[in-house]
Amino acid sequence: MTSLADSPPAPTAPSVAVTPLIRGIGVLRRLTEAGGTMSLRDLSDATALPRSTVDRIAATLAHMGYVRLDGRDVGLLPGVMDLGNAYLAAIRLPALLGPQVRALADDLDESVSLVVPDGTGLRMIHQVKHRRAMTLCFGIGDVLPVDRAAPGPLIAAEWSERTWAEWSARSAASTGHGASAAPPGSKPSAPFSPALCAEAAQRGWAEDDQRIESGLVALGATVRDPHGRQVCAVSVVSHTSRHHLASLREAALLKLLRTVAEMEETLRRAPAPPANALFGNADWTGTSKQVMGREFVESLARGLTVITAFGAGHDTLTVADAARATGLVRATARRALLTLEHLGYVAAEGRVFRLTPRVLELGFPPLSRIALAELAQPYIEDLGTRVRESTSIAVLEGTDIRYTGRAAVYRVMSVNITIGTRFPAYATSMGRVLLAGLPPEERTAALDDCEPLRPLTARTITVREQLEQQLNQVAEQGYALVDGELEVGLRSIAVPVRDRSGHVVAAVNVAMHSGRRSEEECLKEVLPHLRAAASRIETDFATAARFVTIPVI
Repeated sequence: MTSLADSPPAPTAPSVAVTPLIRGIGVLRRLTEAGGTMSLRDLSDATALPRSTVDRIAATLAHMGYVRLDGRDVGLLPGVMDLGNAYLAAIRLPALLGPQVRALADDLDESVSLVVPDGTGLRMIHQVKHRRAMTLCFGIGDVLPVDRAAPGPLIAAEWSERTWAEWSARSAASTGHGASAAPPGSKPSAPFSPALCAEAAQRGWAEDDQRIESGLVALGATVRDPHGRQVCAVSVVSHTSRHHLASLREAALLKLLRTVAEMEETLRRAPAPPANALFGNADWTGTSKQVMGREFVESLARGLTVITAFGAGHDTLTVADAARATGLVRATARRALLTLEHLGYVAAEGRVFRLTPRVLELGFPPLSRIALAELAQPYIEDLGTRVRESTSIAVLEGTDIRYTGRAAVYRVMSVNITIGTRFPAYATSMGRVLLAGLPPEERTAALDDCEPLRPLTARTITVREQLEQQLNQVAEQGYALVDGELEVGLRSIAVPVRDRSGHVVAAVNVAMHSGRRSEEECLKEVLPHLRAAASRIETDFATAARFVTIPVI
C-alpha cells in the first residue's frame, strides 16, 4: 500500500515491448469505454488494427473467459475482472476497510466510497450505495476528476510540481483525468490551485458542493498508512434533496473523521497476509496454442497472466517471482512486466514491480454495475439452445419466486412467462430449490408464511409434512423436478445458483410441456446441461462479487 507514480507511460514503447500484449490491452480498453460490447468491425476501426488481428485477439480473450463472442459482437465477461481483482487483492484496502465503509454508510444512510490516487485523477476502488430513486452511477474502476471530487484537494496537496504541471496541461486541453470542463449543471467553483489544496490539507477534510454534478454534495478525508502516506480517501455523498452542504457537514463530518481514524488504526494493526507459494499457472497457454493454432495469441495470454500473478501476499513481484508464478521463462516475464510498465499498469520500484490502479480500467467499470440476472443471461440463452426449451433464472421474494431473467424458445406450444412474473415458491421447481437452500430457521419461517398451501392443480402438494420431505430431498440431490403442480401439463427442473460462501441466491430452470420429455429424460438429457450452466454462472458470480456487491434482485 504505497503512493503511486505520477508520471504517465512513456510515449514510445521500449524495444522489448510485447506488441500483441499492447494490442490486446487496447482492445479491452475500447470495449470498456464502449460499455462492454462492440462489434468486431467497430473494434477494428477504434483500435486502427486490421480486422484479422482483432479477430485473433478476440478469439484469445474468449478462450481466456474474458469476452464472449456473439456473432459479430464482442462482449466483456466477468472473467476479465480477475485482472482488477489482482490489484484489489494486492492493496488489501477493500478487504480491510470495507466493513468500516459499510458501517459509516449504514449509520449515515448515505453512499460512501473509497478512492485511490491514480496519476492526476482519483480511481474508485470500493463503495456502498444506498439504493434510492436517485443513486450514484459511478462504478468500481471509474476515474473521478481530482478538481471536482470531494477528497481531490487533499490528494493534490501532496502533488509534486511535475504532477501539477501535468494536471494543468491536461486541464487546459480538457482531456484526461484532470479535465476541468464542468459537467452540465454543475456549480462553478474556486480555481483549483496549490493554495486551495493546502488550505484543505490544513483543515484535514474537504468538500464538494455540486462541482462534479448538480444535486450532489460530498465530504472527503484521506486515510494514511502507518508510514504516514496517503493510501486512499473516503467520500460521503448525498443529494440536495436530503442535505445541503452545511447540513451534511453537521450530520456526517465528525463521524467521517472518526471512521478515518479507525481505518488508520486498522491499517496499523493489520498483520501481513500469508504469502502463498508461487507456482506456474500458465502452462495452459502452450496447450491452447496447440489446440487453437494461429488464432491463439500466446504472448497476449502470457502478458495478462502476469497481471493475475499479483494478489494478497504478493503486492510486489520481482521478475523471478513473476516467472515462477506464471511458469514463464525469466526473459518472457521481464518483457511482459516492462510492457505493462510502459502502459502504466505496473510501477517499478527498484527490483520489484507493483500493480497500479489503472488495471481497473480493463473491464471493471461496466461489469461492476452488472446484476446477477445480466451476468446469467448468456448462459441461460446457451442452455436454452442446447436443450431446445425455455430457460429462466429467479430469486426468492417472501413466499414467491420472481423471474429476473428469461430465454424463451418459441414453439407452437411454449411456456409464456415474462421477467417480473411471480409464482408461489412451494409449487415451483425454482421455489423448492430456493426454499431448500435456506438455513433451517429461515426455511421454517418461510413455510409458516406459505401456509395454507393452496392447491393450484390436483397434483399440488398441500400437506406441509410432504413438502418438507420434498425440500429435504431437493437439498440432498441438488435439483428439484416439479410436474404439473403449478399448471397442468407444465414440467420443470431447477438447480441452485450459489454465491462465493455457498449460500443459494438464485435458481435456474428449464420448463417444458410434459409431453415433450418424460421425467427420466429430463434427468438424463436436461439436468447435466442445467448443472453446467449453473456452474458457469457461479464461477462468473464469484469472480464479479469478489470485491463488488452484485445485486441478485
